[in-house]
Amino acid sequence: MLKKIYATTALLLASGLLLPVHAQTVDDEAEKEWKELALQLPAAPEASNMVSFYDSGSQSFAIDSTSITITSDGIIRYSLIAVSSNGAKNVSYEGIRCATYEKKLYAFGRPDGSWSRSRRNQWDNISGLSANKQHSTLFNDYFCEGNSIAGKVSVIVDRIKRHQIIKPY
Repeated sequence: MLKKIYATTALLLASGLLLPVHAQTVDDEAEKEWKELALQLPAAPEASNMVSFYDSGSQSFAIDSTSITITSDGIIRYSLIAVSSNGAKNVSYEGIRCATYEKKLYAFGRPDGSWSRSRRNQWDNISGLSANKQHSTLFNDYFCEGNSIAGKVSVIVDRIKRHQIIKPY
């Protein structure tokens, strides 16, 4: 009888119909316990600190290398500069969570160098399907290895400056 129960359980686990209870509990607890740290906005980006990392054809994207921070809650925060082919420039302060493949917009840059906080306080899934793949490029090529942060800030900045992408598994 026990052999039959073990065989049935193994079959259900292999088919994905039954997940180990311990794994579900640990994942649920980790997500419930996660708290985002308070936000501190950086100084306005300076042209001398901008490093280009992606061009969609209609927009080019750069990151302010001095704005990149890794917080103890597992977020990589950075200032993003988007310039359209017509010359329109947008600046934003954003975050990426490698653990969940998500991004968050914290603030918009104003022409005077100040910030306007985003009214949207929500994490969104990163999409690589649109023409502008700046977030998926940062996630996959420079910031994250799987669901972990790919090194210290200095390593990430160097990788972006050298356009040295993370090699896939």
